[in-house]
Amino acid sequence: MAQSSFFGKRNSDSSKTETPASTPAAPAASAPAATPAARPAGFFGSAPGGASPAVGAPPSFASSENQDSAGDAKESKLTVGPNIKLKGVEITDCDVLFIDGVVEATLDSKLIQISEQGSFNGTANIDVAEIRGTFDGDLTVRNKLTVFATGKVTGKIRYGKLVVEEGANISGEIQSIAASS
Repeated sequence: MAQSSFFGKRNSDSSKTETPASTPAAPAASAPAATPAARPAGFFGSAPGGASPAVGAPPSFASSENQDSAGDAKESKLTVGPNIKLKGVEITDCDVLFIDGVVEATLDSKLIQISEQGSFNGTANIDVAEIRGTFDGDLTVRNKLTVFATGKVTGKIRYGKLVVEEGANISGEIQSIAASS
């Protein structure tokens, strides 16, 4: 009687003297070599023959991919995705913050981008802010604050330059940094 093994190979005779513990080990060891198309090149390490990982492979954290041509580290980025809630934190050493979810925090960053679905509640000291969603709290934008038509900003707002699209909603204590100094 022929049986189907785990990897689709058929054993010609089930009455051989192999032990049950050794039977699965033989097909498992030979399956990746017998079917190289079963996994993409670079999926777990490098491709056959030592080639570099395929496009879309997980990044190598020890590689030079995290450095630009000058050898300096690239910007540190944090993305808070949709349906994610990040509460009660202090975000530091973050160059770029993308918000698609909800963040309640204290932030000091170079750039913040809040999507239409995104929301930030708390205190932020930013170089550049682009708001399409909601911001509620203390916002200090050292350079340029842009509030898009879908954006809503409330609270204590300080800015270097201000760009407001038609339809945007801004309310609270609003003051230019130049006027406050």
